[in-house]
Amino acid sequence: MTSDDSTHNRVVRAGVVQAAPVPFDPVATLRVVERWLSEAAERNLDLVVFPEAFIGGYPKGSAFGAVVGDRTAAGREEFARYWSGAVEVPGPVTDRLGELAADARTHLVIGVVEREHGTLYCTVLFFSAAGALLGKRRKLMPTGAERMIWGFGDGSTLDVHRTELGRLGAVICWENLMPATRLAMYAQGIELYCAPTADSRESHHATMRHIAMEGRCFVLVANQCLRVGDFPRTTPRRTAPTRSNSSPAVAAASSARWAKCWPGPSWTRRSC
Repeated sequence: MTSDDSTHNRVVRAGVVQAAPVPFDPVATLRVVERWLSEAAERNLDLVVFPEAFIGGYPKGSAFGAVVGDRTAAGREEFARYWSGAVEVPGPVTDRLGELAADARTHLVIGVVEREHGTLYCTVLFFSAAGALLGKRRKLMPTGAERMIWGFGDGSTLDVHRTELGRLGAVICWENLMPATRLAMYAQGIELYCAPTADSRESHHATMRHIAMEGRCFVLVANQCLRVGDFPRTTPRRTAPTRSNSSPAVAAASSARWAKCWPGPSWTRRSC
């Protein structure tokens, strides 16, 4: 990455992780994160981006027993398990993530399901290469049925962080379709625009390329590679497809006349 208006001009080695967490089990998922960050260290990466809700899990296909005006007892139990698998920020899980980032000597951006009192939030965490928690971003507007399980964020976390790599920030999944949110990032001079997501459609790729052009920034998109078999056997049967289409991508636009996209989806394996 090079930047015309920053005090530095350097190449940034960034990795976008396509992988599956252990749903509802933050401790086991930390071991997954550790494996990928060990690989990142071997590759001397400066920045690693993980998908949306990687720790805590994106419960694709879950209805939590809910219909308008009612919820089944089994659905309440399922949500209680999901709530228990969320993380407090700051807390033991964020402490461990900081340690892993420091061990790998890399900046880390990762999606988590955050728990504050009785409410869950879809959150992205930022860590420096020294392991410091730089901040968090709460998803402003959960999409569709996500509103059944996640609370709404607010503008208080719409921060872009100044790092030795450049100005680093994140916009989550369909937030990228909210012009005012994008403009808030551009106004702060974002250079490394991270986009953890659960959307793998071609239309989302088009959105990412447009943002790279519109914002004159580098866009890093991370999606999970998640299959029904990755969920605990006790989880109610899902009606969603048996795999979550996974398409990590990097779109770059700086002084270039158009955005170049380096998609790296793999339908048979996890990758970085």
